[in-house]
Amino acid sequence: MARGRSSTQDDLATLQMALVGYELERQKIDDKIKEIRARLGGRRAPATPAAAAASPAPAQPRKRNLSAAARKRIADAQKRRWAEHRRKAAQPKSAGRKGTASKAEKPAAKAADKA
Repeated sequence: MARGRSSTQDDLATLQMALVGYELERQKIDDKIKEIRARLGGRRAPATPAAAAASPAPAQPRKRNLSAAARKRIADAQKRRWAEHRRKAAQPKSAGRKGTASKAEKPAAKAADKA
């Protein structure tokens, strides 16, 4: 710090510069907020969390309770679906598919067709 200058003058100057800088930042932020609101078509979000809390919240849907019989029907249906899936997965693939011969097998197959 320079001699002969009071620290309060330095502090005041620094605080004034900081205030100007923050006001410019706030103006930029306000401009961005206006731009976003314009793009939203005028719909406004609550300004503060307190305002959001004051608005009536939609009622939560009640949890549905299933009867034991309904749970059993759902479980049985799921078991049937899995059994069908496993049955299809266990079936062997058909051997008569076209286009499965490797490059090494193709010339031999062509030669057999010509003969």
